[in-house]
Amino acid sequence: MLFYVIALLVIVMDQLSKYLIRIYIDMNETFTLWGIQLTHIENSGMAGGLFQGYARLFGVVAVLFVLGVLYIRRTGEMKGALIDSSFGFLVGGAIGNGIDRFLFGQVTDFIIRSGGILNLADHAIEMGMLLLIIYGVVNWFGIGKKQK
Repeated sequence: MLFYVIALLVIVMDQLSKYLIRIYIDMNETFTLWGIQLTHIENSGMAGGLFQGYARLFGVVAVLFVLGVLYIRRTGEMKGALIDSSFGFLVGGAIGNGIDRFLFGQVTDFIIRSGGILNLADHAIEMGMLLLIIYGVVNWFGIGKKQK
């Protein structure tokens, strides 16, 4: 259940924020909200603006990724709140950006960071990857497992 709640929250928050940016902020307009600098851009490529014009191809990759995660979850080999949270953030982010790619042929980005301009889906994917790494470390070292 945690997986679905996180994924759904990420999708809704991501799509709502992008909608508001597209409606109220002109392209390339920069402003500050609650101390965070924001600029409205549209990206038809992937992170960092690489491979411009391939948004729909990356949308297909997102669909395949989501199907892969659903398959892994179905096998039941990876269990627990940590991996469910990780997959929820990853799938929510992939679907959030995938919606933009299929509907608009580009992704709305607006959060300025040292590494570029991102959106909430991108940040969710980063959070999901961080949790996946933590999950891997915990399992690698057997942290939390009882010794026999």
